[in-house]
Amino acid sequence: MSTTVGTRLPRGFIFDLDGTLLANMPLHEEAFRLFTDKHGLPRLTGEMRARLDGKRNRDIFPILFGATLAPEVLRAYADEKEAVYRDLSKGRLVALPGLTRLLDALDRRGLPTALATSAPLENVTHTLTELGLTDRLTRIVRSDTMERGKPHPDVFLAAAQLIEIAPEDCVAFEDAPAGILAARAAGMQCVALTTSFPSGTFAAHGAAPDVEVADFDAYLAGPGAWLVG
Repeated sequence: MSTTVGTRLPRGFIFDLDGTLLANMPLHEEAFRLFTDKHGLPRLTGEMRARLDGKRNRDIFPILFGATLAPEVLRAYADEKEAVYRDLSKGRLVALPGLTRLLDALDRRGLPTALATSAPLENVTHTLTELGLTDRLTRIVRSDTMERGKPHPDVFLAAAQLIEIAPEDCVAFEDAPAGILAARAAGMQCVALTTSFPSGTFAAHGAAPDVEVADFDAYLAGPGAWLVG
């Protein structure tokens, strides 16, 4: 594996949240299972997850129900499912191996970070609190506040603007094909975490990253080795 992801060293580091900072997608999958069972909907298959993971709730739920949903109905369904997730995940969330080492290395080098997530505010607050990262990852852009969500690049472009680094000088960390497509469209280098989908899934969905790693320890041992060398 090469020591860099792209042709030059990144100056900005942008992270997705769910499935990227932590391997929590099984908890989201469990919450969706309880939700779909309650509402008489088909359970999510692996193929459906590969298409839907990383997208916003307002883009996911009309697909689940196969219908256009009124804004108040959509909000109610999303709030219901996310409340189940937060209840299930309380006290169970753990950062991926190497995340603290990576953040420490970025701090030492003065390299800025941001979150670019499709998660709603309540989940962002809950997850960062559970991980003890509320004071470390403070620059946050949420695609649910934008007109377009992933796989469109808007949230990544906004994150790059927030940290004042050109998109082509940023590296994005993602766990879902929709996120990789969004980061690619923003012109960023892309690292896929294989926490949610096995190696090869991204390329199969037209979202090949620059590199795939199991966790941040693997990133620091490979393309990110220059950060700790």
